[in-house]
Amino acid sequence: MKRIFTKPGVHPYDEIQWERRDVVMTNWRDGSINFEQRGVEFPEFWSVNAANIVTTKYFRGAVGTPQREWSLKQLIDRVVGVYTRTGIEHGYFASDEDAEIFDHELKHALAHQVFAFNSPVWFNVGTQSPQQVSACFILSVDDTMESILEWYKEEGVIFKGGSGSGVNLSRIRSSKELLSSGGTASGPVSFMRGADASAGTIKSGGATRRAAKMVVLDVDHPDIEEFIETKAREEDKVRALRDAGFDMDLGGKDIVSVQYQNANNSVRVSDEFMRAVEQGGDFGLRARLTGEVIEKIDAKDLFRKMAKAAWECADPGVQYDDTINDWHTTPETGRITASNPCSEYVHLDNSSCNLASINLLKFLKDDNSFNVADFVKLTELIITAMDISITFADFPTEKIGETTRAYRQLGIGYANLGALLMATGHAYDSDGGRAVAGAITSLMTGVSYRRSAELAGVVGAYDGYARNAEPHKRVMRKHAAANDDLRTVGSMDAKIHAEASRQWSECLKLGEKNGYRNAQASLLAPTGTIGLMMDCDTTGIEPDLALVKFKKLVGGGSMQIVNQTIPRALKQLGYQQEQIEAIVEYIGENSHVVDAPGLRPEHYEVFDCAMGERAIAPMGHVRMMAATQPFLSGAISKTVNLPESATIDDIEQVYLEGWKLGLKALAVYRDNCKVGQPLSAGDGSKKQQEQPKEPEVKVIEVNRPTRRRMPNQRPSMTTRFTVGGAKGYMTASSYPDDGLGEVFLKMSKQGSTLAGVMDAFSVAISIGLQYGVPLETYMSKFVNMRFEPAGMTDDPDIRMATSVMDYIFRRLALDHLPYDERAALGIFSAAERAAQQRGEDPAALQEAVDREALAQSAPIEAAQPKEDAQPAVQELTLESHQRFTADAPLCMTCGTKMRPAGSCYVCEGCGSTSGCS
Repeated sequence: MKRIFTKPGVHPYDEIQWERRDVVMTNWRDGSINFEQRGVEFPEFWSVNAANIVTTKYFRGAVGTPQREWSLKQLIDRVVGVYTRTGIEHGYFASDEDAEIFDHELKHALAHQVFAFNSPVWFNVGTQSPQQVSACFILSVDDTMESILEWYKEEGVIFKGGSGSGVNLSRIRSSKELLSSGGTASGPVSFMRGADASAGTIKSGGATRRAAKMVVLDVDHPDIEEFIETKAREEDKVRALRDAGFDMDLGGKDIVSVQYQNANNSVRVSDEFMRAVEQGGDFGLRARLTGEVIEKIDAKDLFRKMAKAAWECADPGVQYDDTINDWHTTPETGRITASNPCSEYVHLDNSSCNLASINLLKFLKDDNSFNVADFVKLTELIITAMDISITFADFPTEKIGETTRAYRQLGIGYANLGALLMATGHAYDSDGGRAVAGAITSLMTGVSYRRSAELAGVVGAYDGYARNAEPHKRVMRKHAAANDDLRTVGSMDAKIHAEASRQWSECLKLGEKNGYRNAQASLLAPTGTIGLMMDCDTTGIEPDLALVKFKKLVGGGSMQIVNQTIPRALKQLGYQQEQIEAIVEYIGENSHVVDAPGLRPEHYEVFDCAMGERAIAPMGHVRMMAATQPFLSGAISKTVNLPESATIDDIEQVYLEGWKLGLKALAVYRDNCKVGQPLSAGDGSKKQQEQPKEPEVKVIEVNRPTRRRMPNQRPSMTTRFTVGGAKGYMTASSYPDDGLGEVFLKMSKQGSTLAGVMDAFSVAISIGLQYGVPLETYMSKFVNMRFEPAGMTDDPDIRMATSVMDYIFRRLALDHLPYDERAALGIFSAAERAAQQRGEDPAALQEAVDREALAQSAPIEAAQPKEDAQPAVQELTLESHQRFTADAPLCMTCGTKMRPAGSCYVCEGCGSTSGCS
């Protein structure tokens, strides 16, 4: 073992400045405290968010008992201690000194957020629980009822532990084939219903994250068309039920009637099928038992149906079967038929993979060069540790345990690629950006397999290597040949590529001599929770989401900050400090770089993100995946995002190019394509057409508005409030007969700048109201606005506010808008939220409150719905809330809207994920 970061005789913890913190998490519904642990210990450079997530998710022991972990040291010691002891017991280390180096280097790297194991390691290793280390599982199902029922059971066990699984149902005979009794078979789609219901039940039974599963069907299965249309048809059901008055929003009481929603669906396409699509021709669907063609279909027509369904509901994705199996290291054992839920782990049936991801930004030196030597040493360390984990690991089923111990599949990957590229002045969608990504990926996998060959020389090759030696070595040569074909663009990627070439050369020599310890070494996972644990700006292979983010503060609240990689990128591009400050200030105000002062247009592309003013084009994502795929044992968890205006043709093109460019799997998401979502605009009844239509333009004459002044005597209400510790007063005055007409705010001493600004703001809002501007319009502009002070309030109806303006207009909505209009904006009182939890009708509750208030002659004002207010509501829901993450689920743990991480979702509030990181 080699030292990377540590020194002989010095414990890695002794070089860290530690500090104590309090972690308090509140209930998103009513503001009550649902988690509290005070005095936890973390390095001073860890962010509040990372510390909160590790404390709430990974610390073991009952809160409030002496057994509860309270320091990051305890967590790391618990995990690394098991790895080190197991390595010593099984002869991995040449000496006690090597074991100590391994122990110290792992502890340093984890404490400094240089890499992280996947979540099950932190949950289970070193505890009384089974030592499960894998997050990704692949199951198998045969054409018997016993096998199908066993599939249900195995999935349930995996979901109960918070992990995910994938399965290919193509062995199950189709609904167009006969049973031995003479009847007609049900077909795999019918059995998917039972598995979906099981997953939904287990998800709602207290799991910390929703069940994650992948269902795959081969493109030549006779039921493939029914499989393709399952989820799209359910979307039509959602529309119809919503129009009939049922509660079909996410989390609604009637949404459970929608089927097939707990799985990602993918079609396994073959080269034969894709060539038929290209050339135009028939394609045969084959009986499952005999293999004979029982029906011929037009390949282009079926491909079109796949793209149309994905356009409507984001499913199905595609998996390129021949490409996957051409890179398969153990084909003598069996074909690769499926993947894990996020599509990055592709290997044998009844197998698992444990993951770990490297924080690439930790290897960017002050001079903006990549620290190749340390990256090589760290990769060696991680592969050694991950292989040791298989030796002590437990598995959910005996079949999975047998396969994993025999083939020892590993999944090393990385995070923060997008931040690394931006910091070094590389555009994500550029030859230079792809060259850097390809070189780093090639180096990582080359080192991993070289270390795997070294381990094989010490503790032996994997059990299944002997029968698969030739195909395994063939795949190694394919990786090395792809590395030889990599074309460098700049000095950074040239140096990385040179070392990668050396590593692959050594890998082939050692592999020829020793064989390999692991059938699989690398993939690119979504890195949801562990990405937050490492304080990564970007996850997996993803670009940056946006240029402006929100940072959590000690004691609650958050502040808006410009990504810290931007100043570094500007310096790398040659800008002076004064220019950098001006550009950063412009980005902070506008959230994009277009027309930033002094920024040259040719540099705009460096700051392109997944969303915003200059969003990366869909094919930019596909090309980045293609640049790294030849250097990965597995695949890539990533969704190609398309704008709402994208057409079915665009999705067909993405699927076709993914095949041509050699990807193994591909999923797409068209913005705003789903119906069942937390907020929605319009009535939802209009059936989506295949191609977007131009809106009808009407010219309407509008009379010039006139001001309706307030009478000298008018009813008013004064509210004292506190937001993030800042106190203030709001006086809202109403017309005696018709709604709000005046608002005055006070938050500081008279004569201060803040008092003057608030007075001016109050006058502007009041005059607008008196000229007929609907309160809903102000709501659309000011609700969810973020700035300090922010955080906890003393209002039981509004427990958290992102700013004073956010609080003020939420309070005004509660006081002056009827329930129906507030419901469209997602604003409810504490009593209404409680009624929803009890299954009661909050609208009826509001009517009762209104009647009681009227009887007491209380000045309750409720603006009547106005036709011209509808566009304002639409603007709020579409622009302020949905955008890129329109259909992301609400976090099952804390209720926060999740964001994409690869092809899964992650909650930035508490770290929960919908996938396998």
